[in-house]
Amino acid sequence: MSFDPETATFLVAGPVRIHPRVLRAMSLPSLNHRGEYFHGIMAEIRELLPVLFGVSGAQTVLSGSGTAGLEAMYAGLLRKEGRTIVVSNGNFGERSDQIARRYSDRVTTITAPWGHPLDVEAVRAELERGDVRAFCAVYNETSVGLRNDLARIAPAVRKSGALFLVDGISAVAGIPCPIAEWGIDALVAGSQKGLAAPAGLAMVHLSERAVGELAPRTFYLDLASHLASGRKNDTPWTPAVPLFLALREALLLLREETLEGRLARTRELAEATRAAVAALGLELFPDPRYASDTVTAIRNPPGLEDAEVRKVLQNRYNVLLQGGQGALTGKIFRIGHMGIASYADLLITFAGLERILAKAGRLPRPGAGVGAIVERMPGA
Repeated sequence: MSFDPETATFLVAGPVRIHPRVLRAMSLPSLNHRGEYFHGIMAEIRELLPVLFGVSGAQTVLSGSGTAGLEAMYAGLLRKEGRTIVVSNGNFGERSDQIARRYSDRVTTITAPWGHPLDVEAVRAELERGDVRAFCAVYNETSVGLRNDLARIAPAVRKSGALFLVDGISAVAGIPCPIAEWGIDALVAGSQKGLAAPAGLAMVHLSERAVGELAPRTFYLDLASHLASGRKNDTPWTPAVPLFLALREALLLLREETLEGRLARTRELAEATRAAVAALGLELFPDPRYASDTVTAIRNPPGLEDAEVRKVLQNRYNVLLQGGQGALTGKIFRIGHMGIASYADLLITFAGLERILAKAGRLPRPGAGVGAIVERMPGA
């Protein structure tokens, strides 16, 4: 079997597989984005965004990837003279650090090795030094399959008085994100992750405090302009209309499943994946205590190169996974199990992986990985 993108088992870490309803929503003829019909779509999206974030408030949608949402957040809320703390233990933490340095001249970066949890005590100590305007963190670091423990950090951020700015691109609709409980001031979500919409939109939630502190540092990504237009069910600039149509349908699907239902299903798939990994004698890349529920990062089996695992899965079994980034290229592979991923997807993936390990003489016992998944399936 050769790779066929239309029928592949698609489990990359984002963009994720898209439901046929969402795909069909993009097939409408061209719309007047300043007309009544599109304004009605925008009104629906505004009503549905609290379903995604789990809380109501100031929320908007930007035409642009998740990185555009991050830049809008940092541009609007960081200041050149204000002190900014950024925590980083993966590729996307490094990206946040790079963006933050465009808008703040006083950035302190607290790092941990990729795949290792943040040193919470070091974070608290830096916050206690004072004079912190903003604290910036990636909640779910997809590059290493790790969930940062923001619950333990949140009280110290709140005590410091700093704005709490969170990259939730691969966390929202995949991992519980209690915005109010943690005191998050700004949270960015990406359309192509837990929501299972096409890539190209960023959703941003802002606290009342954050709205009051927005500054017009950019033109296209000015969050104040987007919020003002949103109140009129409009957008400040020409939107990516087909993507907004897809967003509405994906939000409707989420409402039908409920946010709680999707979070629970995503966690179940993550636990099944981790059980299958252990059954095959493979090793997670991050500390298992902080393993992400939306993407599992696995060290390549000793003696097997990336081309002998991921490429064979793609070209022989029509299964598409994702490799490592940066220094981890060729060293890990990642299985995304968010959005509308299913147990069937996992069964196909691990059946192919077992065949690869068997041919290499590395399979502990036939059906070990698949069996671990079956044991965790509902009704099993």
